[in-house]
Amino acid sequence: MVLYELIDYSTLKVIWWLLLGILLIGFAVTDGFDMGVGTLLPFIAETDIERRVVINTIGATWEGNQVWFILGGGAIFAAWPPLYAISFSGFYLAMFVVLAAMILRPVAFKYRSKRPDPNWRSAWDWALFTGSFVPALVFGVAVGNVLLGVPFRLDNELRMTYDGSFFGLFSPFTLLCGLLSVTMLVMHGAVWLVMRATGEIAARARKAGTFAALGGILLFGIGGYLIATGYVEGFRITSEVDPNMQANPLAKQAVVEGGAWMQNYVDYPVLWLAPIMGFLGMLGTLVLLQTRFEMPIFAFSKMAVFGIIATVGVSMFPFILPSSVQPEASLTVWDASSTHRTLFNMLVAVVIFLPIILVYTAWVYKVLWGKIDEETIERDNHTAY
Repeated sequence: MVLYELIDYSTLKVIWWLLLGILLIGFAVTDGFDMGVGTLLPFIAETDIERRVVINTIGATWEGNQVWFILGGGAIFAAWPPLYAISFSGFYLAMFVVLAAMILRPVAFKYRSKRPDPNWRSAWDWALFTGSFVPALVFGVAVGNVLLGVPFRLDNELRMTYDGSFFGLFSPFTLLCGLLSVTMLVMHGAVWLVMRATGEIAARARKAGTFAALGGILLFGIGGYLIATGYVEGFRITSEVDPNMQANPLAKQAVVEGGAWMQNYVDYPVLWLAPIMGFLGMLGTLVLLQTRFEMPIFAFSKMAVFGIIATVGVSMFPFILPSSVQPEASLTVWDASSTHRTLFNMLVAVVIFLPIILVYTAWVYKVLWGKIDEETIERDNHTAY
């Protein structure tokens, strides 16, 4: 027996669907609070020293958090080649905007404190805000477009034609998803500041996190209502599909219909745990922000991030990139993955290296943990941002 045949092909497809979700959640949980802190920076810190405190709460770890973004992109490229090709081609301008913003963010970290001029530092503070707010918004808008369906089609040779435009990505529903993404990460970032900062900064962070949690609950509820009532139509496969099939999105039939994104919850009621965790996470964060607790709030904030992202995944399964103009060309877990051997070899690499990344990340946070205040900045002025 060939080694990769030890795990069934269809099982490997599901494993990699789960791993992709884990990588996306890992990115949102780690780099997400960085983006939340960057988005809050111009509004939550009033003086230069306060802004330096805010920046230094994430200054030692933000680079390591980028690993999850790279891992997610690499996993899409290797495990789901059609998904990578179509999404990165169709969303090219949006991806360019995100990458430009994410390049601006590290430049702002490095250059802000090079000169003591207030105008210089203020400009880089707003650059850091832009590099945090824009990706948070665009990622949410992208998820909204995936739920609606992306306007691409495939010919008989599986060549892709994209019928959309950059401004066509922004509709009322996708903007709602974008705002949900922003509020979720701002809430997460505010909780981080509550844990890492002190005094007025932490107090302002509690207020900002409270408003963000309230906004997140409202937006998540509205989005769920629009999907459940059929205002946002979903996709459903209407033909037999072989889970062990090779990649060929055109080997099935699919339709667009209201309420289709709710079918998995009907078939598997246990999946309701995902949206419940999203709501409970935000509600728990909202309640605990009014107390003196710190670490438990972060657990609830992470639960909210997990629940919101997991809700999208379980609602759409097995779809990963639906087509709004040619539903039968939609990409699914079963018909858009790499070969059996490739998925197995990648899984072996993940089993070896992912625990190393997790252990190293935990060790780094343990070593660098502690409160950041104005005295810390003044004492370590030569190393602080």
